[in-house]
Amino acid sequence: MLQEFLGGSRHAVVLEDGARIFDLADSKYSVSGEYNKCLLHLWSAERNAVRRILDAEVRNGSLRLMVQKLGHARPSKLEICRGQDHRTPTARRVARSTYQQQLRRALERHFPGFTTTKLSNAMDLERSFGPIYTRGILRQGRTAFAVLGVNQQETQASIDAALTFAILWLDICRNSEDQRVLVEGVKLFLPAGTSALTRERLAHLHRDAAKWQLYEFDQRHDEVVAIDCNDRGNISTRLVRCPDETAVLERFADSIHRVLSLLPECEVAVLSTSEVAFRWRGLEFACARLAHEGGSFRSSQEIVFGIGAEERVLDERNANDFTHLVHALRAARGAQGARHQALWRLHPERWLESLVVRDISALDEKLDHGCLYSQVPAFSASDRAMLDVLTTTRERRLVVVELKADEDIHLPLQGLDYWSRVQWHHARGEFQRYGYFPGRELSPEDPLLFLVAPTLHIHPATDTVLRYISPDIEWTLIGIDERWRDGVRVIFRKRSATRNLAHWQRTLQPDLAEKACAG
Repeated sequence: MLQEFLGGSRHAVVLEDGARIFDLADSKYSVSGEYNKCLLHLWSAERNAVRRILDAEVRNGSLRLMVQKLGHARPSKLEICRGQDHRTPTARRVARSTYQQQLRRALERHFPGFTTTKLSNAMDLERSFGPIYTRGILRQGRTAFAVLGVNQQETQASIDAALTFAILWLDICRNSEDQRVLVEGVKLFLPAGTSALTRERLAHLHRDAAKWQLYEFDQRHDEVVAIDCNDRGNISTRLVRCPDETAVLERFADSIHRVLSLLPECEVAVLSTSEVAFRWRGLEFACARLAHEGGSFRSSQEIVFGIGAEERVLDERNANDFTHLVHALRAARGAQGARHQALWRLHPERWLESLVVRDISALDEKLDHGCLYSQVPAFSASDRAMLDVLTTTRERRLVVVELKADEDIHLPLQGLDYWSRVQWHHARGEFQRYGYFPGRELSPEDPLLFLVAPTLHIHPATDTVLRYISPDIEWTLIGIDERWRDGVRVIFRKRSATRNLAHWQRTLQPDLAEKACAG
């Protein structure tokens, strides 16, 4: 039960007696059954903990454990939660109701002459709205603004997602309001100190489509501060130097040979000069790395294995466990595998990515398979620090590929995050300076953005959000066959208006010129 739950809990947090002690996004764990006892070992850069598991149950998406600390007779409670919001339903309702009242008073005070109407956080699943966001309209005569706010007790992920819902709310207001009323734009209210990512996203929205106004609302001091959306600020991104793959593969030749002897077709990915990862259909199950030897300054190679945050150093005592994991992966993680098995369901986006990387031209024949990087550790966007796929066209123009295997309303803006960071580094010539695309001269044009998802799993709101992205960004939405595990096949492509115009200029204008000459 522990291994299955934790294997699918990439961003879970661990609570002990109500206190948060570990975040599995930056922690590791191992599960063992030594001496007929179930032991859970958790560790991070800050702390280390071992607990004996006495009882376990899964309830409401959380794994609740009765545990015993080493050297303690009395048991305690450990809870592993997949969500980041651990408040009770009552606490969430009270916080959101209080915020709605505070926001109404702030709107009346800071925008005199406007009337606040329809302020609510009611559930509206038909339009993809939940109770997290307070929505309303500010109206003055025949002009109005859509309003959306989120309180300071919500998770950072919910705060970062607010812009998607603000765009949708703006579009709804424009379609539902009296046609004599002009909804000029949207006023978005975020908690103090949380608007950096949203400000960066707003810089790449369509300026002529709406007036985009961002505010930070300090609930404690009841202060509203306007944020300049034209200023992208200091982009929180860094580019890691591309390692010499040939040298790294030679360094880890023995470890690679050992793993490939068990699973010859697995993917070997160079993560850094001191670490390589082993993946099967996109699911990472082991890595080889350099580790310091105890009592000396020397380093030696070690192989660690496990799914997700699980990590065990491979040795003679657990070699059979590693072999069993490899065989289980091979049996379960296939195109015709059993869908109820956890190993088949885990990390579908990485599975899709492994297929795309194998043949990037399946998405578009203009993409160059010889210039491709996956999982580039460079971009500190919303909740990830990895770019799915970075490649080029045959004309050496950069292409950012964002992949989704499941329905995600935030696909357009998450793709925009990575596009903006690639554009930032490309404008400064940093890719080639850091060892990417060696021997190739990249086009000075801005990157292209490809958004890829199974056709029936593209969220209905995607088209609406894409209409509000800046026309300077050339994007392509690609719907692929739902049976992509059997092979990636494109069902449709939808391109931005800018790209359609460029295509018209390339194809139709020469014909018009020829006709003019003939005339």
